[in-house]
Amino acid sequence: MSAVSQRCSRTAHLSVLQLCVRLGPGTGTMRLCVCLVLLSLLCASVDMSPLREGGKFVLDALGGARDMYRAYQDMREANYKGADKYFHARGNYDAAQRGPGGAWAAKVISDAREKWQSDVSGRGAEDTRADQEANAWGRNGGDPNRYRPAGLPSKY
Repeated sequence: MSAVSQRCSRTAHLSVLQLCVRLGPGTGTMRLCVCLVLLSLLCASVDMSPLREGGKFVLDALGGARDMYRAYQDMREANYKGADKYFHARGNYDAAQRGPGGAWAAKVISDAREKWQSDVSGRGAEDTRADQEANAWGRNGGDPNRYRPAGLPSKY
């Protein structure tokens, strides 16, 4: 346990004990205090970092999905010929910058979108391959401007 964790743990125990003293004597109060002390000891000894990391992954994934949607909305709004790959790279880049959860969301969304486009829309395998290349470029930290077409408004 780190020094910070130990200090926080001691502070929590003292706070629970101070609460018990303030509540005063009584059988119900005493049982409550014993339960609170035992609970604080249990919680202090449990490593909460995996839970925290899992929560961060989920929040990053949600933020990454939002980044992908924003890039899609911008692509639709711009309606600019040849800008498709730029928006693919930018959405993946923005999502991956959030961390592993964002990168995971970007990959899942990109793969699902490309599968749907190749199966349903009838777009060719070459277009799907080029989209996936732009997706991977952005997700791996590459500058999305590599795919930016000349003349695309600076708003994007």
